[in-house]
Amino acid sequence: MIKRFLSGVFVFILVQPCLAQGHSIHQRPAVADRLAFPDVLDASRVVADTADIAHTFFADLGAWHAYSLPGRPVDYGGFAGPLIMDLDGKWLSDGLARLEVREAGRPVDLTAAKAALHYYPGLLKTQYSVGELEIIQELIFISRREAALRTTLINHGASARVVDLSFSGKLLLAGALAHNEDIATQLDISLGGDKSFQIRYDSPPSHIEIKPSGKEYTTTFAGLSIGSHASYCLVQTQGYYPDKQKDGPSVVNFQQSLSVNARRWNTYINKVLNRLTPANRRDSARRRLAVKALITLITNWRSAAKDLLHDGVFPSASYQGFYGMWSWDSWKQAVALAGFAPELARDNIRCLFDYQDSTGMVPDCVYTEKKENNLRDTKPPLAAWAVWEVYRRTGDLSFLQEMYPKLAAYHRWWYRCRDHDNNGLCEYGSTDGTRIAAAWESGMDNAVRFDSAKMIHAASGAWSLDQESVDLNAYLFAEKRYLAKISAILSRGQGERGQVWKKEADTLRQRIEARYYDQLRGYYFDYHTGLRRLITIYGPEGWIPLWAGTSSVSRAKKVVQAMLADSLFHTYIPLPTLSANHPDFNPANGYWRGPVWLDQFYYGVEGMKRYGFTREAEDLKARLFAHADGLMGQGEIRENYHPLTGKGLNAVNFSWSAAFILLMMEGE
Repeated sequence: MIKRFLSGVFVFILVQPCLAQGHSIHQRPAVADRLAFPDVLDASRVVADTADIAHTFFADLGAWHAYSLPGRPVDYGGFAGPLIMDLDGKWLSDGLARLEVREAGRPVDLTAAKAALHYYPGLLKTQYSVGELEIIQELIFISRREAALRTTLINHGASARVVDLSFSGKLLLAGALAHNEDIATQLDISLGGDKSFQIRYDSPPSHIEIKPSGKEYTTTFAGLSIGSHASYCLVQTQGYYPDKQKDGPSVVNFQQSLSVNARRWNTYINKVLNRLTPANRRDSARRRLAVKALITLITNWRSAAKDLLHDGVFPSASYQGFYGMWSWDSWKQAVALAGFAPELARDNIRCLFDYQDSTGMVPDCVYTEKKENNLRDTKPPLAAWAVWEVYRRTGDLSFLQEMYPKLAAYHRWWYRCRDHDNNGLCEYGSTDGTRIAAAWESGMDNAVRFDSAKMIHAASGAWSLDQESVDLNAYLFAEKRYLAKISAILSRGQGERGQVWKKEADTLRQRIEARYYDQLRGYYFDYHTGLRRLITIYGPEGWIPLWAGTSSVSRAKKVVQAMLADSLFHTYIPLPTLSANHPDFNPANGYWRGPVWLDQFYYGVEGMKRYGFTREAEDLKARLFAHADGLMGQGEIRENYHPLTGKGLNAVNFSWSAAFILLMMEGE
């Protein structure tokens, strides 16, 4: 992906005194309260490289900026960040508004404070105690563009004290310069071109100082009196506006916003926990894993901005190459999101269909700048499954009505543009004739099964690989079944369209079973159309017919035997993306040549359960949860896992892994 620098940024800071001598920061807990889930991920951070984002950080409400807890005592008094996101991620500052407290002209040494630093779901909170002075800082997001930071000072002493407070920031990005145009309540930061960052104070600070370099600034509030056993607080609102659209309140009631924030997150958590199996609900480690998966998905949420017309979810905001929305990622994420954030689930699907073209094709991925959208290929067809699952979990009939014609057009596109010999069985391909884009279209970019594939020109703008993929056609079978269900709902069972989809599905089932199953090996394989033979490489594509439901019971039993064979797929973490006995098995560096991907793992165990192998499927899930590194601690959810060691591989905080963890823990 082409790298870009920051787009427009706007931050304003509101100073707001506390009116009460004491305050209750949190409301009465719900059935399960977010405060019961501190630090399920380690969000501490020391910013040394502005482009280093391979860590956990905190974002919410689809905002395009993020923060972390301070990673060392010298950074106490503020939060690392913000990280600014667009086509890539860059840290604007290592601490935009770091607090210094001075009393009688001397600084209070926060590095010597007794400190408690916590990342709760939806909230960063730090607490410092220095003698009789206590300082609490709380950071939440209050809108899709804005975060609010409350700094509270509590005087536990018998005498009043007078303090000076200052908030300082250092700009790390090249070209970023601070300046003031004689406006007492405003500080501007230019970032080159139309990019800008602004700090605004509703109440004037005592003074604003900008160093000659333009890289550092300090705002000071002098002579603040705090009575004995009393408190005083300041509220800052920091907003990043990638499209210059503001949507936050001009005046912030932090306590009210905190209550709204807590209710929203407690609702998320309780919806997620209530969907777990009883055994998972009773297990504290499993509950924390479920909350970790929830946090991962919400952190990767980005709101509509610039050329993104609906909200969506990044594969990972912690990886520079994943700052967009991919189609099959979005559909997988939507299935899990529908259980606790249904509107985001719907938008996560819409954001890709916003760029469906006149032929019915849906892009591989979309970005904030549509010129970057990848139209060279699409991704495996799972959209109807996602739409149906959103409906099943929400009962939203209007969403079915909205999406059905788009889904039908997308489905028909596959047969017009990816069935070069018109035999009713499709191939992966590309619009530009390149093999790499065709491999991308499979989603399994470098899978061994494609190593010898070549391209066939079918029509203008339509190229296919010279092999039919069993997973693709099994997905298409499943899509026909879901389209039949959707059609039946919309027609109240009276329309003929649903029967047409069912008939097509039955025909496709027969073709799949006749073409792709190897009687000798007892497994499903891709088919080479030129050589007229099966490509007998064992991969997860061979168990997709079980998930889709095309297989007979006897054939499914043979496939399950392969899945449970130690020489093939029954590894330390089971179900790798290439059989363990293949000479090209290379989990550490292979991407789709050996690692365990949780989407394919899910399809495998769900396929086993469909055919009655529930105990075996549960055993495989237990091995995954026990052996995958970091799932049961503070480690991040990874893009994939090493099947022989359990080590997490590739991107951290990966969305579809989080989605499938939730789905595998559910009790439905």
